[in-house]
Amino acid sequence: MIDYPIKFRPILQDKIWGGRKLKDILNKDTSREHVGESWEISGVEGNISVVQNGDESGKNLKELISEHKGDLVGEKIYKEFGDDFPLLIKFIDAKTDLSVQLHPNDELAKQRHNSFGKTEMWYIIQADKGSKLNIGFKKDLDKREYLEYLEKGKITELLNFEEVKKGDSVFINTGKVHAIGGGVLLAEIQQTSDITYRIYDWNRLDSEGKGRDLHTALALDAIDFEKKDDYWLKYEKHTNTSSEIASCEYFTTNILPVEGELEKDYSSLDSFVIYMCVEGKSRISIDDHSEDLKKGQSLLIPASAKKVKLKAKNADLLEIYIK
Repeated sequence: MIDYPIKFRPILQDKIWGGRKLKDILNKDTSREHVGESWEISGVEGNISVVQNGDESGKNLKELISEHKGDLVGEKIYKEFGDDFPLLIKFIDAKTDLSVQLHPNDELAKQRHNSFGKTEMWYIIQADKGSKLNIGFKKDLDKREYLEYLEKGKITELLNFEEVKKGDSVFINTGKVHAIGGGVLLAEIQQTSDITYRIYDWNRLDSEGKGRDLHTALALDAIDFEKKDDYWLKYEKHTNTSSEIASCEYFTTNILPVEGELEKDYSSLDSFVIYMCVEGKSRISIDDHSEDLKKGQSLLIPASAKKVKLKAKNADLLEIYIK
């Protein structure tokens, strides 16, 4: 049995749009100038997380699941996913705008890429004044009108932009066009998938003067052309209480503000739990095993751990699991 809070080595990803907030605000150990993503817990092939603490140090996530099975992830989850971890957990820093993109649903992703789809949510950790997200279209469209605007380089005239601030949270269904705007630092919880259809990249060129590939044809069958106001996530915050931000078939995410000491009872939950610290710092304990969790860090609580103690002066955690 695995019986301690597990930390993984962050996998830092350089991006053309990345900046320094992962280092300057979330304290990631890097001197690189354009780090866009920190993959905190990943089972994506080629980017599988490696344990950095405790008796399992040095093993990767896939090996860990293979060895501990339902004790690590939950019996029902192991039965469905086997040695594949079902979620991808990230911090993202957008110094400049990300490409306008969308993700296919499970059916299309399986058919085309032998992959899961990519339903995701965002929690805004910090945003420069005036920073925005693109979420969906301003109006209902059809393929003809969409392609007409795209071919004329006027697609941004159809996009819906929303200004965001710290604590805002957004749900991104598959098919919805979206882009993180420059100046936004956020936590992302998503299905395990790295399938993205890029439809517009602001005419941006890389260091060699080349534009990044667009996926116009692939995206056509995946886009949701309907305007839907289904993205804002409303929630409340209560000290030492888990309050739901988002819940779907793929994940549940709660906000958990910790002040003083708190014990969480997960005896009725058949799932791993992930904590992402988005403010302050806390101490997480299972029996006699404890780990400090600081802003910008994440850890995994094995499904076999039924009681977890948390201690903090003033910390905000995202609490993530699968119902």
